[in-house]
Amino acid sequence: MSPISRRLLLAGAGAGAALVGAALAWRRSPANAPSPAAEAFWSRRFVGIDGQELDVARWRGKPLLLNFWATWCPPCVKELPEIDQFHGEAKAKGWQVLGLAVDQAEPVRAFLKKTPLDFPIALAGPQGLALVRDLGNPAGGLPFSVVFNEQGVISWRRMGVTRLEELRQLASS
Repeated sequence: MSPISRRLLLAGAGAGAALVGAALAWRRSPANAPSPAAEAFWSRRFVGIDGQELDVARWRGKPLLLNFWATWCPPCVKELPEIDQFHGEAKAKGWQVLGLAVDQAEPVRAFLKKTPLDFPIALAGPQGLALVRDLGNPAGGLPFSVVFNEQGVISWRRMGVTRLEELRQLASS
């Protein structure tokens, strides 16, 4: 075997071993390990639709479905009634829902007059897309939903439309 072939073989074996090690470490790492972005989320404050400041820490300690949406996003608008239905069904089980609108106040207020929602809505504004990325959606697309467990750790994420049935499954597990 030539020296070049031997080096290529050794480099390939080393790369393969590194990939296997990384995969095993990923599989064994706790699914509910706290992330810096999740911890930072709990110290945030957002402006509610009524203009009052909402301290996110008040939702910590119970499961929280956090949904990022915008009035200009048709899939977001489509999923909101199902998220609202989930809120109505799951709040007795201790679940909470918070909607963060990546939008401006006036379009959100107008939308909520036509489509009232029973869960709290706050304004994330343009900075909401940076938060979406920080919480595990590198593309920054909407809609985006995240579930925080009782410990305040992210336990589930969904980029795209969330369906009522999958939310029900989350609440029953």
